[in-house]
Amino acid sequence: MEFAAFLLRRLGWSLLVLVGLSVVIFTIARIVPGDPARMVLGPRASAEQVAQLQSDLGLDRPYAEQYATYMTGLAQGDMGKSLLTRRPVSDDMRATFPATLELVLFTIAIAMALGVPLGVIAANWKDRWPDNAVRGVAIFSAVMPTFFIALLLQVLAGYVLQILPTTGRLPRGTDFVASPTGMLLVDSLLQGRPEVFAEALRHMLLPALALALGTMGQIARITRASMIDVSRQDYIEAARAFGVPERLRLFKYQLRPAFVPPLTILGLEFASLIGNAFVVELIFSFDGMAAYGIRAITQKDLNAIMGVVMVSGVFFVLVNLAIDLAVGLVDPRVRIRGARA
Repeated sequence: MEFAAFLLRRLGWSLLVLVGLSVVIFTIARIVPGDPARMVLGPRASAEQVAQLQSDLGLDRPYAEQYATYMTGLAQGDMGKSLLTRRPVSDDMRATFPATLELVLFTIAIAMALGVPLGVIAANWKDRWPDNAVRGVAIFSAVMPTFFIALLLQVLAGYVLQILPTTGRLPRGTDFVASPTGMLLVDSLLQGRPEVFAEALRHMLLPALALALGTMGQIARITRASMIDVSRQDYIEAARAFGVPERLRLFKYQLRPAFVPPLTILGLEFASLIGNAFVVELIFSFDGMAAYGIRAITQKDLNAIMGVVMVSGVFFVLVNLAIDLAVGLVDPRVRIRGARA
């Protein structure tokens, strides 16, 4: 019952967040200067042609009616039609979202695989040179702009060392259709194409590393602080007094409770990953939803902008919900407090 109440509470808040997000983005998209109809038709279009397209798009209707119409269609899976591609936005999302999803998930895996061990090392060697080195790397990676890291990696690995490709998801001319998931790493394995998997992995390493370094620094710092805090608990001191082996004490009794704060912050970091993916996809010509969103913003493609933001919002809420549930499973006190709140 406690876990069910915890889950229902989180679902309710998630729904409210999505409704609020839709209102904010819909409003901003309408008040930003620029006429979508004029941008599509061009400067030579007549006023009558512009007015006709505005009527077709529903832009001449009251704001509340526009919003109600959009949300009604959204509830039925209809995101409208893109002015940029002339296709339903839902089709564009299905075509571009898997690439961004794959990049973000791969980024999170790299950040966790690097950040948690570095945090454990720093905590175990507190105030000694490994700790100082880890803190230096973490601070550097956290404060450096993502676009600068992306450009630096592109120049060093792609042009100076020439060890990794710098653009695209696969080499040009590769005969491969990403199906059924749209994620190259998954589909290449499902189709038994290891050579495609290797190329997709090589193309993804640089953009994923550019995204992961900042998140890795945050996770390393939080893991270090949490490990040090847990190490001061009475049961850890008792484990030392009873001669529990250091490796067992460190990874079984100390790391698990210390893992809750890094796991929690990962949900917040996910928002920054989605935002930074726009820049990284543009730099590496990584054809995903973020790159599609940039084109939509520059052309003021209202339906496409709403589609990108809402899909990002839904995924962000789902990830945070999953992290809340994971934290509740790791630490039962969290779900008990959440159910009683």
